[in-house]
Amino acid sequence: MKNEKTGENLMSKSTTGHKPVLLKESIEGLEIKPGDVFFDGTLGSAGHSEKVCKLYGKEVRIIGTDLDEDALIRATEKLEKNNCNFSVHHFNYRNLDKVLEELGIEEVDKILLDLGISSDQLEVSGRGFSFQKNEPLLMTMKKEITENDLTAKEIVNTWDEENIADIIYGYGEEKFSRSIAKKIFEARKEKPIETTFELVEIVKSAVPSFYRRGRINPATKTFQALRITVNDEMEGLKEALLKGFNHLKKGGRMAVISFHSLEDRLVKNFYKEKKELGFAKLINKKPMIPSEEEIRENGRSRSSKLRILEKII
Repeated sequence: MKNEKTGENLMSKSTTGHKPVLLKESIEGLEIKPGDVFFDGTLGSAGHSEKVCKLYGKEVRIIGTDLDEDALIRATEKLEKNNCNFSVHHFNYRNLDKVLEELGIEEVDKILLDLGISSDQLEVSGRGFSFQKNEPLLMTMKKEITENDLTAKEIVNTWDEENIADIIYGYGEEKFSRSIAKKIFEARKEKPIETTFELVEIVKSAVPSFYRRGRINPATKTFQALRITVNDEMEGLKEALLKGFNHLKKGGRMAVISFHSLEDRLVKNFYKEKKELGFAKLINKKPMIPSEEEIRENGRSRSSKLRILEKII
């Protein structure tokens, strides 16, 4: 199969066996039916879409988007094996309107957005998402990077100290953001910050000893903030929610799986607004969270929250 945007043949890529989060809850909550058009805006390795395919076969049309070309390759292999009715598109989910326009589709029945970053991207992308691997400090979802694309390396080496502190605090909710930004600013005077391990050591040097000994790596929130900034994730999510709702059929459902409080708050407020305007109803008033069993089997699911909305007008 070929990538519909580039015409490139989609060939095999390795995978680490990413486990889809809240799989049962999201698929059941969407109430997918034969004849539906299902839009998977964060296709990844197709964990959720594969489940839809296994349940409904060719009776449900799957449209998947992802910025990560390697993810599209893995997804294509998986969905082809299951003989699905699907197409993949090298687009950010915020551009779902363009994808649907290209396909001649005005409305879809079900939408799923599984936010954040996949295990595959952490393990095999080589783009610096993980503080546990020494990789170039890129953090972009795009595989092919142009000189116009923002990277984490550019941020830590060229942005002013105040702006760096602001994004680490705003998107990472990091209480030591100011001291971390100061250390970054000081370190880059000596030499450019090039790799993930260099940044981790800078962060460690900026925080108190008790924080370094904490349950989570002290660089976690800084890496999260840089990734969100590089990929413009919050603005992208706002755009995707609005466009997704506008292209959702009456009676259609939208499910969003978030992994940190900023994302969840944004989704919660968007759903609340649509409900108060009389345009939608909430399928779950409180977010669904993973079971203890799922957390034991997949630690990454621990912070996930699922919210589902149904369009009534």
